[in-house]
Amino acid sequence: MKFGKDYKRQMVPEWVEAYMDYNGLKKILREIRLSQAQKLPPTPLRTLQQRFSMYSPFRGVEVEARNQKREGDIEDQIIQVSPFVGESNITFYRTRLLFPSEEIGGEDEVKFFKKLDQELNKVNAFYRDKVDEVVKEAAELKKQLEACIALRIKVQNSGIKESDTAVAMDPKTTTNQEAPSINNTGGDRNNTGSRNDESDVLKVLNHVKINTTLQGPLSMIRGILGDFKEKALSFSKEELKLVEEKLKIAFTEFYQKLRLLKNYSFMNLSAFAKIMKKYEKTTSRYAARSYMKIVDKSYLGSCDVVTKLIEDVEHMFVKHFFNANRREGMKPLRPRKRREKHSVSFLSGLFSGCSIALAIAIILMVRARKILEKEKGSVYMENMFGLYSLFLFIVLHMLMYAADIYFWKRYRVNYPFIFNFKQGTEQGYREVFLLGAGLAVLSLSSFLANFDMLIGLTTENDHSPAKFIPLIVLLVFLGITFCPFNIIYRSSRYFLIQCLFRCICAPFYEVTLPDFFLADQLTSQVQAIRSIEFYICYYIHKGFPEGQSKCHSYGVYNAFYFVVAIIPYWIRCFQCLRRLVQERDSIHAYNAMKYLMAVVAVVIRTLYELKSGTAWLVLALLSSAMAVAYNTYWDIVIDWGLLRRNSKNYLLRNRLLVSHKSVYYIAMVVNVLLRVAWLQLVLEFNIKGLRKTALSTTMSCLEIIRRGIWNFFRLENEHLNNVGRFRAFRSVPLPFNYHDQDDTDDDNDDYDYEKVD
Repeated sequence: MKFGKDYKRQMVPEWVEAYMDYNGLKKILREIRLSQAQKLPPTPLRTLQQRFSMYSPFRGVEVEARNQKREGDIEDQIIQVSPFVGESNITFYRTRLLFPSEEIGGEDEVKFFKKLDQELNKVNAFYRDKVDEVVKEAAELKKQLEACIALRIKVQNSGIKESDTAVAMDPKTTTNQEAPSINNTGGDRNNTGSRNDESDVLKVLNHVKINTTLQGPLSMIRGILGDFKEKALSFSKEELKLVEEKLKIAFTEFYQKLRLLKNYSFMNLSAFAKIMKKYEKTTSRYAARSYMKIVDKSYLGSCDVVTKLIEDVEHMFVKHFFNANRREGMKPLRPRKRREKHSVSFLSGLFSGCSIALAIAIILMVRARKILEKEKGSVYMENMFGLYSLFLFIVLHMLMYAADIYFWKRYRVNYPFIFNFKQGTEQGYREVFLLGAGLAVLSLSSFLANFDMLIGLTTENDHSPAKFIPLIVLLVFLGITFCPFNIIYRSSRYFLIQCLFRCICAPFYEVTLPDFFLADQLTSQVQAIRSIEFYICYYIHKGFPEGQSKCHSYGVYNAFYFVVAIIPYWIRCFQCLRRLVQERDSIHAYNAMKYLMAVVAVVIRTLYELKSGTAWLVLALLSSAMAVAYNTYWDIVIDWGLLRRNSKNYLLRNRLLVSHKSVYYIAMVVNVLLRVAWLQLVLEFNIKGLRKTALSTTMSCLEIIRRGIWNFFRLENEHLNNVGRFRAFRSVPLPFNYHDQDDTDDDNDDYDYEKVD
């Protein structure tokens, strides 16, 4: 793989703009090469010499010899790099071209070194800022670890008086209880068992309390009533276990940040070396050694803080959390990347092929036996369509999500970080497609089996086993989803259940992006939720022959027909109100208003479906049109960040991940059309060949497709916002909250690393 591709592949997506502009410098070198070609037209002799030089086996040795010869020769130095101190005592670099060559292209050469200096200064400034951040985080982690060690000692010796703790402790058992020193500059504490040392370790517990957040209904109510207080230490084993788990997560995230910083330094240093090598090859002027000496002396090349912190974090993490077992301790710090399995691709192809074959078989069987031309057959197909449409909606949504993942990966949208997936557990598009194809095979095969068993359409036998096949398939699907065993991507299923629970309990939980993202998906699955209600009515009331008509004759069913339709919108509204109270940002109030308008539109539209009438039609049209207009504007302007007036990309935004701008214009038009298609459920145009149930299902499928398109651009906009703030790591809550900070400020003195310019 060429360096340019590898350089781009290893970039942290949120830090792309902070990397050295390798392609921009290569572009200037190409301009120099073109300038040379224009000023020095090739002659037969020169061309022959160039060919011989290209195939010379000792060409590299000759170049190296010339470099060594010219290294100490002052007359052959063509550049002079001068460091100077700018604001905040930051060192910058400026290169002066001593002997510009008009034959090579003097202006382009000056332009090259000017941009090279800009990139070096940019990379140095960014790296310094990030190193300062990790040093502060290391100081905070050190304090947290000190409190954890003290709590561990206190819990393990809870039956012994504090004054006798040091005497009772066995040095062999206290190997993992030393006070932490993340940078190890002063070495570990000398664990001699003395009373003074032990009492010093335990003193930190007088300044800490458990860091709690307002999570869950009870804590939320207590917070509103002003009865929420910080939790004091209870010195229990359960508390110690919780603290250790939180600290493990914090250390793991911190370690990943250090590794990315180290890779950032390495890749940029490699880029400077590569571009200088290309410069020498293009101009035949030797400046790489002198410039790379400056790069190596810069903050990027000389600072070893990150390397030291990596070593110290590994040592402390393995020692205090894994009993000095390095093999086990390094597993969470360096988790293995998920490998693509050939079995996933094979099964995906197999299931998708089977799904297509089953769908064709069902269509041919219905047409061959003229089921829809019979009265009982038409009722039967409408009932089956109402039951199995649930799986259609889910499968379609999963396929759209798989497509989203594919394009997120292609355009380097860091979706695992945005969704806060645990490293190594995120699903790729192949796995999601496999699950969707597997569910399609299960549902279509059961539909075909049900259809074949009821070939005679004998609806008099209400207890026919074939009528319970859809219910069995639904129970199997729910059983797999909530299965507690470690099969079929348990971590992803558990993550989904957690998000779904927080959505249902809104606004009692803090709203995160995965929560409101899932709630937005639910707003596009209203018909699927209504299908679940139809399942309940169909099997409880045994409405096998009549189906939909019998269920709508029950007042309770009609009432819940309203409720289940507005539940997703209420969830999003409550989430917006929670964020409004928490973040004090008025935009969440406008977002909540959007979902309230959708609730009103759905209620009036549903009343029109049940009661009809001109008055209800007018109200349904007005409410739906207003909701469509508001939602469309919010989709394009707020969620996608498009339609910017002063953008360099007409009616788009300044930053775009997709190179073809037409994709964004098409997406906006398609979003408007699919939003307007929602009005079809109110207007009820007679479309030839489509029944009312089929038309409603088609509109619901179009809404799922619209949501899939929305997902890509919504996450692209979120990713670009993170890029603008260089946010590449999630914030991890720490277990302890320190008090009396003046007494603990001295602990940060160990982190005054020497920063060499």
